[in-house]
Amino acid sequence: MPSAPRGLATLLLMLIALGACAPAPPPEAAAPALALAPCRLSAAGVAQTFSAECGSLEVPEDPARPDGRAIALNIAVVPAISRTPAPDPLFLLAGGPGQAATEAFVPVLAALRQANQTRDLVLVDQRGTGGSHPLHCPLDNDDPALAAAEPEDPAFRAWLADCLAGLDADPRLYTTAVAAGDLDAVRAALGYERINLLGVSYGTRAALTYLRLFPERVRALVLDGVVPPDMAIGAAMAGDGQRALDMAFAACEADPACAEAFPDVRAGFDALLAALADEPRTVALDDPFTGEPAEVRLTRDLAASTVFNLSYSPETTALLPLLIHTAQREGDLRPLAAQSLIVSRDAAEAIALGMRNAVLCAEDVPFYPDTPGEGPGYLGDMMRRVFSASCDVWPAAAPDPTAREPVRSPVPALLLSGERDPVTPPAYGEAVAAGLPNSLHIVAPGQGHNVFYRGCLPGIIADFLAEGDAAGLSVACVRRLVAPPFFTSFTGPTP
Repeated sequence: MPSAPRGLATLLLMLIALGACAPAPPPEAAAPALALAPCRLSAAGVAQTFSAECGSLEVPEDPARPDGRAIALNIAVVPAISRTPAPDPLFLLAGGPGQAATEAFVPVLAALRQANQTRDLVLVDQRGTGGSHPLHCPLDNDDPALAAAEPEDPAFRAWLADCLAGLDADPRLYTTAVAAGDLDAVRAALGYERINLLGVSYGTRAALTYLRLFPERVRALVLDGVVPPDMAIGAAMAGDGQRALDMAFAACEADPACAEAFPDVRAGFDALLAALADEPRTVALDDPFTGEPAEVRLTRDLAASTVFNLSYSPETTALLPLLIHTAQREGDLRPLAAQSLIVSRDAAEAIALGMRNAVLCAEDVPFYPDTPGEGPGYLGDMMRRVFSASCDVWPAAAPDPTAREPVRSPVPALLLSGERDPVTPPAYGEAVAAGLPNSLHIVAPGQGHNVFYRGCLPGIIADFLAEGDAAGLSVACVRRLVAPPFFTSFTGPTP
């Protein structure tokens, strides 16, 4: 099976952080036995592993045909440390769309140790991801015929069509609402009456969808990097990404060491993108994964998408002025090209592209405005083009406008946003909080996309879950969060 165009790998797998109408759930039958066995949770590139109990649960691929094809859901439970745990566990919902919970949470699972003292942590790979009948489109073959392809090119569409033909699945059945039914089947099989939910990025859409469909089963809700129900992923990304980058540039200009090392970083970035738009560059470098000689065709779009991905985290945002200066002022494109390889390959490993397309093509792209309407931004209409072209090929469930209506619920909720989030800025958290009267929205200063594991926030989450109420939480400690200093050289920040 041919690979994706290397120049598009980063664009195709942009979200590490976001329904179709599902049939009404049948009356709950006796919970099936779900056998769990000891296992270890691990993730590529992460040294730490975690003890858990793992198993699988078969569910119908099509809920309307319970006697049809079954798929197996991959499940892991990290048991509560206490011998007398609380009866309501914490379910962890991953982002993407396309990330697997049993993989995505491993690097930050230790941050939930306090919550895990009294509550089981439950990780369910959403259908189409991880170990739950994954819908993967391989990205490991650097096919030179496809390396320079654009979303509108026949080669791009042929690659997607070939991937689709190789899948043993009906992508129209891999939507957020159908996955919410799966989650409730897991809840019942594990014997929990009510559950708490922690969703990150797209996982917040999954959590809100579950709350909409199974309101009596939700005790409390933690939403990190909030995706409002009416948000069409990709439609506003240019403006949101530009906002975050402007904040990073302003922080550099306000920092004496950064401002001295990289004067006019904004102008330098604009000049870099303009030069690459006029003439893409083939960059020879050592592959950051293998050390072997490699080449990257660095286009304007690839440079822009790399900067966008790096702006998700404050640690990688701290590199941006240095990368831009090195590329534009010094003419050395190798560090930026190396970052493009790291970002795109990490995303390719983390995201099940077929599942992501199934969600975006049913729940987002049909609701794009007729005109881009994104406002000024260095990403332009890139994401809209990529997602729309993908959906020209990918079969999708019929759009459900009712799934875009605001979720209104008295369930206690804790909403978290990063001040400099490039994809789900704090305004989105405010919009969702309007329908959750028993909620508290915390904005983490200087932070990017997904913050639940930073600073004192894990303790706040544990307190919130213990109380089952956001009122009266002590949150002043969040003000101590700061963005890391900017790198002024590749040895690190100025001492």
